[in-house]
Parts: sequence; C-alpha cells; structure tokens
Amino acid sequence: MHDFKQAAHDNLTNTHLRQTLRKSTRTSLLKRSQVVQELGEDTWQQLRRRAHQIKKETIAHLDEYLEQLEAHLTEQGVQVFWAETAAEANDYIIQLAKREGASFVVKSKSMTTEEIDLNPALQAAGINPIETDLGEYIVQLAGERPSHITAPALHKSREDIARLFQEKLGIDYTDNPQELTKIARQKLRQKFLTAKIGVSGVNFAIAENGTLVVIENEANARLCMTLPDVHVAVMGIEKVIPKLEHLPTFLRLLPRSATGQKFTSYVSLIRGAQSSGKAVHLVLLDNGRSEMLADPRFHQALYCIRCGACLNTCPVYQRVGGHTYGWVYPGPIGAILTPKYQGLTQGKDLPFASSLCGSCTDICPVQIDLHHLLLWLRQAVVSSGSDRHLIEAVAMKFWTITMISPLLYRLASRLVRWLPQRAFHYIPGWTETRDFPSPAPKTFREIWNESLK
Repeated sequence: MHDFKQAAHDNLTNTHLRQTLRKSTRTSLLKRSQVVQELGEDTWQQLRRRAHQIKKETIAHLDEYLEQLEAHLTEQGVQVFWAETAAEANDYIIQLAKREGASFVVKSKSMTTEEIDLNPALQAAGINPIETDLGEYIVQLAGERPSHITAPALHKSREDIARLFQEKLGIDYTDNPQELTKIARQKLRQKFLTAKIGVSGVNFAIAENGTLVVIENEANARLCMTLPDVHVAVMGIEKVIPKLEHLPTFLRLLPRSATGQKFTSYVSLIRGAQSSGKAVHLVLLDNGRSEMLADPRFHQALYCIRCGACLNTCPVYQRVGGHTYGWVYPGPIGAILTPKYQGLTQGKDLPFASSLCGSCTDICPVQIDLHHLLLWLRQAVVSSGSDRHLIEAVAMKFWTITMISPLLYRLASRLVRWLPQRAFHYIPGWTETRDFPSPAPKTFREIWNESLK
C-alpha cells in the first residue's frame, strides 16, 4: 500500500524537486500556450469539441470498432491477442520472446507497458528489457518509474542526469544535454541492430483500415518497430478511433498539449505485416477498461489521449511530483484511473489530491470533465467508509443536522461567538496546517436587520 500523504509530505520538503518541477511544468505550459495562440482560440476549441465527439462515439460503440480493427489487422497478417489482464498480456509477450530465443527486447516509450509492469515480468523470466526513449532510459537507469506521462524524467535536472550517467555508465561528468544524448545513443545503437523483438505502444488505431499509429520525437520507436524481426505493439482498447479522417484532429491536439509542438518529429503509420515482411503482434489490453466503460459517469476517462497536460497545470502535481501518486498514472487523470483500476482502497487519497480548481478540465484536449470525476470519486470514497474517521463523521453529522434546522443554525451561530477565542486554537485535523478563522462579531442576519432600520 502506497501512503500518498506521507509521500506528499516528504516531497513538499524537497526543495530541489519542487524547483525542478516548477521549471519543467512552467516551460511546458508556456510552449503549449504559444502554439495554441498561433492556431487561434476558436480553431483550438473547435478541435477539442471535434475530438470529444469522436471519442464519445468511439467509446459508445467500442466493441464494434474493436472487432472492425481486428478484422482488418488479421487480413494484413497481424496476430491479434486479446488480454483481459496484465498477467495475460505479459505472459503472451514472454512466451513469444522465448520462442524467438530473445535474451533481451528493445522498447519504445509506452505507458501501457508500464501499467502492466512488463519490465519486471520480463526480468523475472530472464529477458532483459531495454528502454530506448531517452527519458525512459534515464528512469530505468535510476531504478524508478516515470514521473510524468510524456516526460518520464521531468523530475530530474540535467545535473541529476549527469551524475546518474557518471555513476551507472562510468563516464566523465558532463551536464551538457547534447553530450548526454550522444552517450545514450551510442549505448543503445548496437541494441537496436541485434534485437530480435521490439516492443512499442500505440497512440491511435484506425478501425476502418487496421492502421496502427505511433507518435514520437526521437525515432527510437521507429527503430524498435522496423529493425527487429518481430514487432509487438501493446495497446489499451480505448485507443481505437473509427476513421483515418479523424486522425488529423488528434495529430493537431496531442503534440500541442503534450510537448508544445505544432507536430511531432515522427508519425509512423503501420499497415500490418504483409508490407513490412516482419512479424507483427498486437496485444489489445482490457485490464479494467471494460468495467470503466460500463460506468456511465466515469467512462469518459477512456477518452484520454495521454498528453499529460492536466499534470502540468495541476497545482498539486506541480508541488509533489508524479511518484507521489504511487502508480503509473499521476496527476488528475491518475487520481481517477488509479482508484478505478486498482480499487478505492488502493487509491482512496488520490481524489482528494486536488483543489478542484478545474484547470485540468479547461486544458484537457478532449474535454474530459476531470474535476467533476474527482468530486464523484470523493463521494464514492466517503460512501464506502474506507476513509472515514470517527471525529470527522460525528462532526459532519452534527453539521448536517444544524444546517437543515433554522433554529439550531441560529443557536450554533450565537454559541460560536460566545466561545472564547482560544477554543479555536486547536481543532484536530485542521489547525495542524492552518489557522481557524475568528468568528464574525455579527451574523449576516443581524447586519441585514440593522441595514433595514
């Protein structure tokens, strides 16, 4: 069990981490703002509305689009495997690697493979997973999870990375970004050339023609998909979209929201195994998505395109970082997905890790109503009783009775003003972190009556 409150407390006292997070998220938000302004606010909002409608239609008929996707992929020679759980997905990939005699696999960035803990599963089977995205490579060297959806090493400064490379790779210290990138490239190049299996994620899958779309900036994903003899793509079932004509909408929204770019450096469209001559496998992962799909209130969380913009704008994430959330998905979207995928007991604190300011909803490129989903999750946590304390329960019950009775409300207002001020110096659960405001000398009703005289 991950203690979010303790982790948040520890990270709030980490000045270096907070400075790094502040710099990184502000830079991301500034770049995003610039490219959105260049596009124009009206155009941007039209794109958001169109993307929302596309995802709404897709999720409403997800079974039909997935069957259509599978049919086209099978025609093109792709082997499609439906994985209900993370364990099934991992077992399929491990058995495939063993059949191919692979001692290691090269991987491009994929939050879905992080979700299923593919790397630990491969290692337990004696197969070495090698992350080839620079950010993922950095956190793998550090023995950490990614702290951000699109920028895995966002929590590290270049000095942190320089010391990490010096320790793990045995090189002379340098904090020059170009030199560090060159070193990583040299270490990984031979792995690409000798790998038997490459593993990638999938950003979008086109139902009408069986095209898999992978978006990136470093070309490592393209190398993972083309150099090894076998390409394994791992995709959450919600990543499908109906038609190829829908793709440009998301190609305009995702880079601007994720990295502040007008367009990513590489967009790969994969049309099966027949054209490439390679073996292509697609693992379609459920892992709790069907349960969320059946929930009329929360199924819109499946609209998410994993841009990470809600993390950058969230005042909580900006201060505590991604690792505080305890699982793969941090920030506002993580505070929704973790309780839904892992259970309320596991993620009971996360819905409360929000100011409910609505900034996440405002910035979401597919218009997910994030802050209301968090509010509804809070209700679910409280209703389940998993986070209720006796003092709080008694206090809220008393408050409810008082607020629905005019007589009790007036009596309580007078009582509060009669109490000595020192009675408010210590209120459990409140005054440890903030001051309780002094009661007003007069009630609103008294002021109102005086004004009428």
